[in-house]
Amino acid sequence: MMMRKRTTRTTVDRVSALWSDRERLWRWGDWLLALLLAGSAQYEVWVHSFAKQGVPGPHGIHAVFVLLVTVPLAWRRRAPLAVLCVVVGAATLEGAAFANFPSFQPFLASVIAVYSVAAHSERRRALVGAAVAYAALVPGELVRALSSDRSVDLGALLVFAGAWFVGRALRRWRLEAVAQGQRASRLEREREEKARLAVAEERARIARELHDVVAHAVSVIVIQAQGAQRELEGDQPSVREALGSIESTGRQALVEMRRLLGILRRSDEELALAPQPSLRHLDGLVEHVREAGLPVELRIEGDAAPLPPGVDVSAYRIVQEALTNTLKHAGPAHARVVVRYAGDELELEISDDGRTGGKGGNGHGLAGMGERVAVVGGVLESGRQPDGGFLVRARLPLDAAHA
Repeated sequence: MMMRKRTTRTTVDRVSALWSDRERLWRWGDWLLALLLAGSAQYEVWVHSFAKQGVPGPHGIHAVFVLLVTVPLAWRRRAPLAVLCVVVGAATLEGAAFANFPSFQPFLASVIAVYSVAAHSERRRALVGAAVAYAALVPGELVRALSSDRSVDLGALLVFAGAWFVGRALRRWRLEAVAQGQRASRLEREREEKARLAVAEERARIARELHDVVAHAVSVIVIQAQGAQRELEGDQPSVREALGSIESTGRQALVEMRRLLGILRRSDEELALAPQPSLRHLDGLVEHVREAGLPVELRIEGDAAPLPPGVDVSAYRIVQEALTNTLKHAGPAHARVVVRYAGDELELEISDDGRTGGKGGNGHGLAGMGERVAVVGGVLESGRQPDGGFLVRARLPLDAAHA
C-alpha cells in the first residue's frame, strides 16, 4: 500500500449534504401525502358519495372540513402540535355534526397527526398532543357511537395510542442515531487534528536533526576555506577573494540557521543532548526494544557503505518508529529488521507476525515515516501481510542530489 496524501470530504460534510437532501424529500413527501388525502376526500364528497347519496348535509361544508383535516398535514414536521389541534379539531367537529359521513380520510389524517406530534416534538409537547387527541377523539367517538346506536370502537382508540407510542420510539431511535453520527464526526475531526499535529511535530523533529547535519557540513566548508587561504602561496587576489567569500557566506549561513532553529532546539532539550540518530546505533535500539518485551531479529545485507547524513538519520527514525508501533499495537509478536545496502539505495524492511498488525492506533507513525521518506526522495510501502502481521518497507536513494 503506497503512502500518499489524499484530499477527501469529511464525514461531517457528507452527512450534512445527505441530511439536507432528506429534509427536502420529506417536505415534498408531506405535501404529496396531504394532497393525496385531500384529493381522495374531495372525490368521496363530490363524486362517489353523490352517486350513492351517502353524504348527509351540504357537500360544500363537508369539502371545507376535509380540507381542514388533510391539508395541514403538509406542515406536520414543522408544527406538529398545531397541525394536530387543527386536524383532530376539524375531524371532531365534522364527526359531531355529520355522524354518518362515510369518509375514511379524517380518521387516517388524525392517526398521522397523532404520530407526528409524538415523533417530531419534545416530550412535553408530545404529552400535550396526546392529551389534546384524547380530549377530542374519545368524546367524538362516544358521540358517534351514541348517535348511530353502536358500541364504542376500541380498535380505533388503540390505533391512536399505538401511533403515539410508535412515534415516540422512532423519535428516540432517530435522536440516538443523530447523536452517534455527531460523536463519530467529532472523533473524526479529532483524529484529523491529531494527525496534523503529529505531522507538524515530525517535521519539526526532522528540521532539528537536519540542522545538525547541515550545520556540520557548512562548518567543514568554512574551516576548509580558512585552511586553503593559509596554504595559498602568492598573492592570487582573485582566489583569496573567492575563498573569503566562501568563508563569509558559510558563517552567515550558520548564524541564520542557528537563529531560525534556535527556538526548536530550546523546546526539546532532551533531543539537543542526545547523540545524533544513525544506523551505527541500530544495535542499541534493537536491544532497547528487546528489553521492552519485543523479540527482534536484526539482519544486515550487502556491504555497508557510508550513508549521506540525511538518509542515515531518516533510516534510523523509520526503524525506530516501526518497532515502536509494533511494540504498542501488534500484541504478542516477533519482529524482524532487515537493512539492505543495494548499490545506489538503502532498503529497510521492518515486519512482525502480530495478529493485529503493527500499524494500530490512528496511523500517525506511518504519517511520520512518510515525512521522513519524502525528505530524502524515497518510497514507503506499508500494509498487512497475507499470512498476518504488518510490513513496512522503505527505499531511500543514496545519491547526493536527494541526500
